[in-house]
Amino acid sequence: MTAIPGPLQSMVFRSEDLPALFHHTDAIAIARQREAVNTTRGQLFLLVVGAVPAGQPGDRRGGGAFKNLAGNGAVGADGGVVTTDSPYPPQAKSHWQLNRSAAEFIKSMCWRYAVHGSPFDTGTQHPEAVFANRLEEGLQELRKVGWVDPRDEMGDAGGGLITESMRELRSRAFTVRKETYIRDRLIEQRRWYRRRQHVSRRGALVWSSAIAALTTPALALSLLQAFGAARSFALTGALSAAAAACLAWNEMRRHHPLISAHSLVEKDLESMQAAMETSLTERQWPVAVFETERIVSPEHTDWLARHRM
Repeated sequence: MTAIPGPLQSMVFRSEDLPALFHHTDAIAIARQREAVNTTRGQLFLLVVGAVPAGQPGDRRGGGAFKNLAGNGAVGADGGVVTTDSPYPPQAKSHWQLNRSAAEFIKSMCWRYAVHGSPFDTGTQHPEAVFANRLEEGLQELRKVGWVDPRDEMGDAGGGLITESMRELRSRAFTVRKETYIRDRLIEQRRWYRRRQHVSRRGALVWSSAIAALTTPALALSLLQAFGAARSFALTGALSAAAAACLAWNEMRRHHPLISAHSLVEKDLESMQAAMETSLTERQWPVAVFETERIVSPEHTDWLARHRM
């Protein structure tokens, strides 16, 4: 944390000022996400490769070239089946989601503590003890559904749950805490959701275009084959399999629902920012911070993506 020159010595609070437990959990979430995404990508690629020889017409199955092609296709299909049946991919996805939830929960609790958000408002007795208890209660709920607490492996490197920067920000005047929270938390989150909207829009456009580009010729070839005007069975099967793989990838990345979900969250944060910068009083501040943290939680975004599309 650094101080910005000025009459109130405004503070800058960044992710680096959060405890080691957050950084360790965040790193695990990123690694497991990469593993889950790469595994799914590999499965879809192998299934597409395996579809090519499967679509060959019967009178072309016999030459050595086809046997090699069929062998490679069988390997691709078997590889897709093996990786699909393996317990590792769902474990990677589950660990990714649980660690992401844990990391965001820890970050949210740290911010609430540092700026006097509910339940750590100014009148709270022994706020550090309350913080530790509330944090452990939340992490215990995650442990019940499979989250692995990394602190046993971290040892002394885990450090404390409350950093000096968190204590420093908590000790500042209300105006400083409000300015720091709005600038370094709320506005940063608005920017993040806005960036994710752009990323999702680009992804949806790219994969929707790819699906259309693959489906159209596959449909045309199927019609020609139906009327005996074409025999490109392998090409039709490959195009159809590739289109299905693109569709599965697009669904896995959830581009379309996340566009709307991120847009709604960004608009809610815009409203919260306007209220915090104008009419919000110090008495109303703890509840406003609590509500802001609820809005940016992964669970809230996921609920919007599932139920408001």
